[in-house]
Amino acid sequence: MHVEIITREDLKQLKNEMLAEIRQLIKPEDRQGKQWLKSAEVRKLLNISPGTLQNLRINGTLRFTKIGGMMYYKLEDINRLLEGGNQ
Repeated sequence: MHVEIITREDLKQLKNEMLAEIRQLIKPEDRQGKQWLKSAEVRKLLNISPGTLQNLRINGTLRFTKIGGMMYYKLEDINRLLEGGNQ
């Protein structure tokens, strides 16, 4: 039986690689300067359900702006959330 041990450094490296890939996917220049995302775009980007996104709004983890019936989220706030800082 072959056993591999995963260290904290391995996990940090994985986190950094994943963040780099996510940043590549949501580069502002690729989105033609898009600074605000709709709820559906945020859910797809974070791979979360509508209920989870609602919980992020309710507990203040993810700030939003409501215009009419639509919720909008700042791209920089989403990036900050992905990096582990809520505010």
